[in-house]
Amino acid sequence: MGIRVAVAGASGYAGGELLRLLAGHPEFDLVAATAHSQAGTHVTTVHPQLAGLDLVLGATDAASLSDADLVFLALPHGQSAALAAQLPDSVKIVDLGADFRLRDAALWERYYGGAHAGTWTYGLPELPGRRELIAASSRVANTGCYAATITLALAPLIAAGVADPADVVVVASSGTSGAGRSAKVNLLASEVMGDLSPYKVGAHQHVPEIKQATGATSLSMTPVLAPMPRGILATVTARAVGDADPREVLLAAYGNEAFVHVLPEGSWPHTAATAGSNSCHLQATVDVDSGRIIVVSALDNLGKGAAGQAVQCANLMSGLPETMGLSVFGVAP
Repeated sequence: MGIRVAVAGASGYAGGELLRLLAGHPEFDLVAATAHSQAGTHVTTVHPQLAGLDLVLGATDAASLSDADLVFLALPHGQSAALAAQLPDSVKIVDLGADFRLRDAALWERYYGGAHAGTWTYGLPELPGRRELIAASSRVANTGCYAATITLALAPLIAAGVADPADVVVVASSGTSGAGRSAKVNLLASEVMGDLSPYKVGAHQHVPEIKQATGATSLSMTPVLAPMPRGILATVTARAVGDADPREVLLAAYGNEAFVHVLPEGSWPHTAATAGSNSCHLQATVDVDSGRIIVVSALDNLGKGAAGQAVQCANLMSGLPETMGLSVFGVAP
């Protein structure tokens, strides 16, 4: 028998992607999946793409999850902490929500509201020193989808001193699955198709997470809802410090990484190329007019931005090869 894993919040988009990845994982045995309103429903009723997976969704409570060696929490922000507190210390946890990402309680209260639950090991393995911390942890806070996209583009440049941490601007477009599966008028197909619309302008909840992870001290972010189901494309600009080539800095940071790819010169990231994968594609240049650094970053918000990243962290926590059960390559067309 392999490592026993369970998923709480399995009826959502990230939960469904987790089930897909875990069902094909050679060392993880999926022993339970839970949901709130969908408890008692066969998984294929909620996720028809998982035909052949014989699993009934259970109630989301500690009793349904405690037999697992490792639990993934794919719950709405603010709901993980209470459930995590009820699970035995022996059960490892990867939280896909925001509950344990931020170190600053005041920022949690400002952007999310309610009491701050605490801080767990931040789950982005490609950050320096982070891989070892994740491997040694029993509690890991998975990154946010925008945060993963932007942090991978920006962190090496600030760390190398070639980008001004006080002058960062981001415009990032995300597919509709990033907003979750709850029925909302603004996410109806008739509202989204043929349209681009900004939201949470100047106040997106991932901003403090990105600043914490990258060392940026000032970051202006404009999120855009794009007419596609999955994927994020972020354009990150920063004032250049010195004349170092930002692309060379990214190549030095990620040259040995399995899931982060700096594309060949002249090739620019696009979301479709990362769909279904755990990869992030990057390209960088310097604007010939303003002299600002420009980095474009693309990933699958349900893959490297959520479920894939969570499995990557779980692999490390379980002493398994980091890439196990995950695809480097996207699905096309």
